[in-house]
Amino acid sequence: MRARAWFGLDRGSVGAPGTGLTATHEYLAAERPIPAVNSLRVDFRPPNHSAWPRCGARTAATRPLVATAVGTISEMSAQDRPTPDPRFAWHPEPELIGIRDAGASRAALERLGHEGWATALDYVYDEAFRRAMGEPAGYDALRRTFFGASAGDQVAGPAPAPVDPAPSGDLLAEFRHRLAPHQLSAYHPAQLSYFTPPPLMLSILGELLAQVSQQGVDIWHAAPVGAFVEEEVVRWLTDLVGYPTPTPGDPDGAFGILTSGGVMANFMAMALLRDVHLPRLAGLHEAPRGRLLEGARIYSSDQTHFSIARALDELGFPEDTLRIVPTDAGFRLRADAVAEAIRDDRTAGLRPLAISAVAGSTNTGSIDALPELADLAVGEDLWFHVDAAYGGAARFSPELASRVAGLERADSITVDPHKWFFQAYDIGALVVRRRRDLANTFHRSPEYYRGSDTGEAAADDPDAAMLNFYQHGMEGTRRWRALKLWMSWKHVGTRGFARLVEENVRVARHLARRVADSDDLDALPVDPPLSVVCFRHLPLGRAGTGGLGEDGMAELDAHQDRLQRALEASGEGWLSTTVLRGRTYLRAGILNYMTTEDDVDGLLAALRRLAETVVTSRVPPAGP
Repeated sequence: MRARAWFGLDRGSVGAPGTGLTATHEYLAAERPIPAVNSLRVDFRPPNHSAWPRCGARTAATRPLVATAVGTISEMSAQDRPTPDPRFAWHPEPELIGIRDAGASRAALERLGHEGWATALDYVYDEAFRRAMGEPAGYDALRRTFFGASAGDQVAGPAPAPVDPAPSGDLLAEFRHRLAPHQLSAYHPAQLSYFTPPPLMLSILGELLAQVSQQGVDIWHAAPVGAFVEEEVVRWLTDLVGYPTPTPGDPDGAFGILTSGGVMANFMAMALLRDVHLPRLAGLHEAPRGRLLEGARIYSSDQTHFSIARALDELGFPEDTLRIVPTDAGFRLRADAVAEAIRDDRTAGLRPLAISAVAGSTNTGSIDALPELADLAVGEDLWFHVDAAYGGAARFSPELASRVAGLERADSITVDPHKWFFQAYDIGALVVRRRRDLANTFHRSPEYYRGSDTGEAAADDPDAAMLNFYQHGMEGTRRWRALKLWMSWKHVGTRGFARLVEENVRVARHLARRVADSDDLDALPVDPPLSVVCFRHLPLGRAGTGGLGEDGMAELDAHQDRLQRALEASGEGWLSTTVLRGRTYLRAGILNYMTTEDDVDGLLAALRRLAETVVTSRVPPAGP
C-alpha cells in the first residue's frame, strides 16, 4: 500500500482499537510505501462516543483508506502528544481552535479533514444516490422530524443557540443522523427538478481551498492573487459568450464580475441600463432617480425570470416600466412583436430603453430570437440585455452554440456557472461589452480604502490602477468564487464541459422522443430547445384528453400535481411543475451529468406506476 492521504489515527487504531497509533510529521513530496501494512482497519469514533449514528451499510471500520505524503506511522504516547495552546483549554478540542502551532494541531486537522470527507462521501453513496428527495418529503413532516415536538404535540421550532462547545465528532454524527437523510439530492440521476446539478469534484475542492484561504475579493489587497484569478475567469467567460478579447485594463473592452447568482447579475444589469444608457437617451448629466425614471419602457417576454421585474422595482422604476410582450408558439420573444410595442409606446410619448431577452428560460429552456432582437435594439438605440444564466453554457459546444447565436451582440449578459457549468453553490456572473459601464455605475471611494483606492474609474493612469472588484459591482466583501470555476475548468477543459452539456441535451431528446411515442404523455414544446422537457401524464390518453371540458382540464392539472408529489415522496425521482399556456405540466430540467437514457426510462416507468395509485378516477370522461 502506498501513502496517498494522511488519515490521522491518534484517536483511533490500526489493526485493533485503542493502540494510539498516529502518523509522524514527515510530510514528503514523493509517495512512499507504508511498511508492513497490507490492510487497514480504523475506528474513528471519538473516545466519548460508544457509537456514531451512521446511514447505510458502510462503516469507518471497513472503509478503504489511502494516505498522502506521510513518511511513517508510529505509536504516540500520551506524554509525547503536543500540548495545545492553553488559551483554548476551555474547548474539548483546543487543537482545532488555536491552530498556529503545526506540531499541536496539524495531525488533528488532518484527522478532521479525513473524517469530514468520509462523512461527505457517506452522504453521497449512502443517501444521495438512494433517494432523489430525502424523507419524509413533506414540509410539515420534515419540520416535525427536524425540530421535534413540544408540549401539546406542536412542532418545537428552532432551538436556542448552543452555550457550551461540542467536539467535532458530535457534529459530524449529527450531520449523518439528523441532516444527511433528509436533503434534496443533486447527485441522484432522477433528480431533474430545478437547475441543481451535481457539482464537479474539483469545484468542491476549489470551494474548500477558497474558504481555507479566506480571501475577500473586494479591494485588491484583501485578495491579491484572488483578484487575478477572477480576472482570468472573467476573461474565459467573455471569450465564451463571444465578446472580442480585450486588452487587459481596456475600459472599452469586455469585462465582468462574479456574483451570487443570476438574480444579482440581472439586478446589476438593470442598474447599468438605468445609470449608463438612460442618461444618454435623456440627455442627463447624472444618473436618474425618482421622477426621472418615469416613462421608460423595458421589453421582455412572459418567460423572463422574475428577477428582472424585482430589480426594476428595487431600482426605483415605476411598476409599468416592464412591458411584457407575448411569445410565439415556441415561447420565444420575436422582434416583430417587440417592434410593435415600441411603436405604440413612442406614439404615447414614452421612452423605450431596453430589451431584456432570455437564452434558456427556466420554464421551458426557450431561447428568444437573439439576432433579430439585437438588430432591433441597434435600430431603436436600446440597451440589449440577455439572461443566459442557463443557456449560455451551450456556447461550450460547437454542436449547440448556434442555438444561442447573437448572444455576443448583447450589451450585458447574465451567466450562471452553478447551473450548466456544474459548479458548487454559489457562483453567477455578469459580463459586459464595455468595462467602463461597470466602473461608472458602481464606483465608490470610501476613506477606509485609501491604501487600495486607485481603481480605474478614478485613476489618471489606467496602467497604474489596481483591480478593486467592489468598484465593479453591488457587493463589498465577496467570497473567492472564482477559484472553484478556475480549477474545475482547468480540470475538464472547454471540451469536457461541451461533452457534459451535449450529453444532457442527448438525454433530453431521448425523453422527448419517449413522450412523443406515448399515448399517455404529451409535451410542450414538443422539441426541447436545450435540456428542459415539459410534459404531462394523460390518464385518458390523447384522444380522451382532447374531449375534456374545462372542469376535466382542471382535474388533469391537479393530476399532474398529485403525481409530482407522489414521485417526490417515493424518492425515485423529483420533477417540478410549471404552468404553460394556462395548463400544468411536469418539468424535467436535465442538468445532471449522472443521468442516462435508462434513468429517464425508469423515471417514466415510476410515474406510470404511481399514476395508478393517485386519484385519477376524478378525471371526467371525454364529452360528446
